[in-house]
Amino acid sequence: MSLLERLEQQKTAQSTVIENKEMGKFPSAHFDQYAELKDKVHKEIIDIINNEFSENAEVMENQEEYLRKTLESLIDANSVNMPRADRSRLVREVYDNVVGLGPLEPLLEDGDITEIMVNNAYQVYVERHGKLELSKTQFRDDAHVMQVINRIVSSVGRRIDESSPMVDARLSDGSRFNAIIPPLALNGPTMTIRKFSKKPFTVSDLVRFSSVSPKMMSFLDACVKGKMNIIVSGGTGSGKTTLLNVLSGYIPNDERIVTIEDAAEIQLRQDHVVTLESRPPNLEGAGQVTIRDLVRNSLRMRPDRIIVGEVRSAETLDMLQAMNTGHDGSLTTAHANSPRELMSRLETMVLMAGMDLPVKAIREQISAALNIVVHQSRLKDGSRKVVNVSEIVGMEGDTITLQDIYVYKQEGLDASGKLSGSFVATGVRPAFLDKLAASGILVRDDWFSN
Repeated sequence: MSLLERLEQQKTAQSTVIENKEMGKFPSAHFDQYAELKDKVHKEIIDIINNEFSENAEVMENQEEYLRKTLESLIDANSVNMPRADRSRLVREVYDNVVGLGPLEPLLEDGDITEIMVNNAYQVYVERHGKLELSKTQFRDDAHVMQVINRIVSSVGRRIDESSPMVDARLSDGSRFNAIIPPLALNGPTMTIRKFSKKPFTVSDLVRFSSVSPKMMSFLDACVKGKMNIIVSGGTGSGKTTLLNVLSGYIPNDERIVTIEDAAEIQLRQDHVVTLESRPPNLEGAGQVTIRDLVRNSLRMRPDRIIVGEVRSAETLDMLQAMNTGHDGSLTTAHANSPRELMSRLETMVLMAGMDLPVKAIREQISAALNIVVHQSRLKDGSRKVVNVSEIVGMEGDTITLQDIYVYKQEGLDASGKLSGSFVATGVRPAFLDKLAASGILVRDDWFSN
């Protein structure tokens, strides 16, 4: 006898008993009844999975369809006259808890949500259109949050426990995931998910969002194809990785690209791509592979371009050396509040390598390695814009010289309360234009005029 047939018999037997009870319809408002039924169905489906799935190849091949049918039968066997809306909701929630990420699944499917912040089991915030708002989503308890966290980290070979209470990972769609748990998180297990679009953003998307102007992107296109070294700077959540993804799309398909990240997020569409990801230490504290280790190793892999997801420590020195030793056209990102501040941060990060280098030598290394700084900001209205495209000209005395090629000028608020402004070319023509022209890269004069 099949599982569904046994469930049908159970439903018939229970309905004989239930006929003499005045239960009536199952109302959506009765949270306790709904939660009790949900918990019971969840436990029963887990027992069924443990007993049936490993022994039935046909079930494994059609897992989703089989689970949903089984859940519907379990609900029929445990309730009477359940409204269709409650029934569909219950099937979806239990299914998400069993094979997905539970209450987070609807938020992950919502295309308007760009970030999910679980502060504790009963407080989940989301970022929608650049603004934070409290969602109605809740977890059952802290154990439920931990269940979801463990499901994510185990799928990518990471771990999280009291001895290692912080973790960075990625979801199957490439979204960035961070979790921190007690004893460090006093309010309970906390996680943050920065969603990536299922369809990578393109140049036309950024122009449509008014994040950048067509002239700026045409200029950056020429810079990438002409093998200028570019660093994208900005604050947390300003869109650095998204812009890096778009810029990397300009790299010709016949070049060998090596990407290096803590959690693989860069979505390249070229054919010849090698993706490297750092590794945390194991339970014994051994086996760690850092970004710096990967940058050094990448130099032996014959890359045409090296893309580092973000430099934040000693690997900055190795990245600059790579840019200075024949790996032109490399790309990376870094946190900073302005292009000028970025220069100071790069100095600090190079010093973290433990090398006793003179400050002037570090600055000369930076000015020789980097050509363009693209600075992106998240503005007060939640919009993300490229506010500076600057050229690193060289050194004047002990100071790195920068000159803006494009800037974003704010002009006020429009009728809908959004910031209004315009992208302005400063009129400065970069010093490397002759190099681009010599490489056969098209350079247009109107890029640098308004």
